[in-house]
This record gives sequence, C-alpha cells and structure tokens, in this order.
Amino acid sequence: MPNTVRLMVVDDSNLIRTRISNVVQGGGLGKIALVGLARNGVEALRIAQDTRPDLVTMDLTMPEMDGVQCIREMLRLLPGTSILVVSALNDKSTAIAALKLGARGFVTKPFTDDALRQALLDVMDAHAP
Repeated sequence: MPNTVRLMVVDDSNLIRTRISNVVQGGGLGKIALVGLARNGVEALRIAQDTRPDLVTMDLTMPEMDGVQCIREMLRLLPGTSILVVSALNDKSTAIAALKLGARGFVTKPFTDDALRQALLDVMDAHAP
C-alpha cells in the first residue's frame, strides 16, 4: 500500500500501548500500519531495526532505557523517523530535551483520543515530503 505510515508504539504501560493502538486503528488518520509495540527503549530499538517505522510514539519514563536515550539512538539509526513523545511528565525541561534531540511533538498523559489523533496528524504532516 503506497503512502502507508508505519507506526511503532513505545510505552512501559500495556494500557497506554493498547489505547494508542485503538486510537490509531479507529481511523481518521489515513493509512497507518501498526508495525510494533515495545515496553522500553531497548525493545524499541530492536523492533525498529526490523520494522523501520516512519512514526514512533515514545514514552519518556521507562525501565532499561528511557525515552530520551531511546530517541537519541533511534534517530541515529533511523534519521528519518518522526517521534511523538507521549508522557505523563509535566517536567518541561525533559520535554524540551526530547524536542531538542529531534522529537517532533509532545502529548501529555492523560490524553484524550482527539488530542492524540491531532498530535499524530500534526507529526505526520510535518513528516510528509
């Protein structure tokens, strides 16, 4: 399928991974294929090497490898990847650090389905050639 965006969801919470997956598969976002779900940064990098996602939703607070470190490594491996940070952190400095590393957007947990959908659309628009 042409113009399909390959999405990977990275979050240590199964609830959040499922919720993001449901929003994405619920439609309204164009052609998105969910290519991977990861519980932490280490798993995310392993899956990303196989699936080469175009778009990644990234939690910042996770065991083994946090989101900031994972963003740095992911963009080194796959520089064209668009990353949307989805985090409960209300800590502006961490969000700013993630954006400085190359994340393209930020959604704060708890989020509404509409807020997530809009943020994904914004990041996908920014990624379009």
